[in-house]
Amino acid sequence: MSDQPMRAPWGDIAPRLTEITDTILFDDVWRRPGLSPRDRSLITVASLVALYRVNELPFHLGKALENGVTRDELVEAVTHLAFYSGWPTAATAIGILRQVFADATDDR
Repeated sequence: MSDQPMRAPWGDIAPRLTEITDTILFDDVWRRPGLSPRDRSLITVASLVALYRVNELPFHLGKALENGVTRDELVEAVTHLAFYSGWPTAATAIGILRQVFADATDDR
């Protein structure tokens, strides 16, 4: 994970929620020594897919790529989740993955 803080996108309307998100979630929780950022990303992506959290998924898929999770691993994780969280959650996640991959390619 980069040393740049992940800034919550709602700072203009909810500054305290932004502060808590930045200092507790992204600084404390994400930097705990028990798991690598890569592992935390894979767990987070799996949770977001399973819970159908499509708003947060694109950001965390991009962060997973930055943290060393490969494209193939992300696709395999979503394929695996289809059998545990349901076909609709996996199908939706694959569509989001396609866009994240395209955006990552465009950024090069």
